[in-house]
Amino acid sequence: MKHFLKLLDLTTEEILELLDLADQLKLQKKQGIEHPILKGKTLGMIFEKSSTRTRVSFETGMYQLGGHALFISSKDAQIGRGEPTEDTARVLSRYLDGIMIRTFEQEEVETLAKYGSIPIINGLTDFCHPCQVMADLQTIREHKGKLEGLKMCYIGDGNNMANSLIVGGLKVGMSVSIACPKDYQPHKDVLDFAAQYGDKFQMTESPLEAAKNADVVLTDVWASMGQEEEKAEREAAFAGFQVNDELMAVTKEGCMVQHCLPAHRGEEITAEVFEAHADEIFDEAENRLHAQKAILVKLMAD
Repeated sequence: MKHFLKLLDLTTEEILELLDLADQLKLQKKQGIEHPILKGKTLGMIFEKSSTRTRVSFETGMYQLGGHALFISSKDAQIGRGEPTEDTARVLSRYLDGIMIRTFEQEEVETLAKYGSIPIINGLTDFCHPCQVMADLQTIREHKGKLEGLKMCYIGDGNNMANSLIVGGLKVGMSVSIACPKDYQPHKDVLDFAAQYGDKFQMTESPLEAAKNADVVLTDVWASMGQEEEKAEREAAFAGFQVNDELMAVTKEGCMVQHCLPAHRGEEITAEVFEAHADEIFDEAENRLHAQKAILVKLMAD
């Protein structure tokens, strides 16, 4: 594992190894055991999309690992003024030990990996959000004690979160059902991947059908960053695709709820359901730190 670009690239064993390491690092943090595994290492963090959790968790994670994180805004760097991505990759590889990038096109992440000589981590693209889903899987395993055999249900837009949840869930032995409007389905590459899992994957336009007997329900905002002009159109398309008491009533007893945040209460999830599952949701947010530390250690430790 040289980079962390998308979960499609990882084996089941690699995903589980990262989750085990994340659990170990989390336990050490809770016990006050210092672990400066990346002492002297520097991570460059390129942000072409704004962020709360991604920036704070990566920056804090590098500090806790004994390294340094350098914030690089596209507004202040040559990459935002037309410098080719391949040139940025080759320049930054001379200065840094790793790069995390949060951007739009998956191709930009892949190009950094192709032309650079250091590990590249995908902090988010329009195609996938692998770091978030690693935190989701860690949280589900913490609460349920396992992943294999559980049913994961996703309600909403077939966006980067849906793409990564489908891949991650299936690779660790979960069954995955998603409900999204017909014009908002996941990426074709992801659906082609899921097709090999037969009846362990289900896609429907009925949220209640998707949620039946689910062990965990996940959702995301209806309009992501860059889609603000589509807000009214999306609100109409996603009417009925809400995680609410009616939907939760058909899930398995003790069903978890996860949300990658920020949450728009009253749209994709009701305030009542969100608050009833707030502890699980914010465990998930915390685990962004621990899961990403595991990725950093795996890629950047000597």
